[in-house]
Amino acid sequence: MTRQLIFVLGGARSGKSFYAEQWARAHGQQVLFVATAEALDGDMRDRIQRHRDQRPAHWQTLEAPLDTARAIANQLMQHDYDLIVLDCLTLLASNLLLTLPEDCSQDQANTAILTEVDALLDTYARFETSWLVISNEVGMGVVPPSRLGRVYRDALGRANQRIAQAADDVQLLVAGLPWSLKAAR
Repeated sequence: MTRQLIFVLGGARSGKSFYAEQWARAHGQQVLFVATAEALDGDMRDRIQRHRDQRPAHWQTLEAPLDTARAIANQLMQHDYDLIVLDCLTLLASNLLLTLPEDCSQDQANTAILTEVDALLDTYARFETSWLVISNEVGMGVVPPSRLGRVYRDALGRANQRIAQAADDVQLLVAGLPWSLKAAR
């Protein structure tokens, strides 16, 4: 498999993770699944466990809710993987935003999130490993009613744009169906 960066984008419950996991099953031998979710309550613990149960047992899992690029780089220096599934940029951006003051500016949020996105892209460039990066498309919904919601939406939208520009292949999932926005050559 030629190294490639694949960006899987879609709304909530659009089938993004399922699509990415099916692609990884078909194309990856040594897969590192990078989880950014944190089990902060019972519902999230249950969701995380369901996701774990659905993944192949031979896949390695790295839980990296923050400083994700560094954690991936450390794993890649210790083990050979042909594919990384990063699930998901949406929660990583939320985790980063929650480390900032509640009254943070849009610029502060953009800087924090785009700095991590750039670190992820730098890590991708340093290794010969394909990546599937999953994120929510946040630009098609209503304008969030809270200031923090708008800050988050705008920062994640910028992060999604940056990943999409760097990606070799971009798939938008709608009702479980992939729509190719940018095809690998």
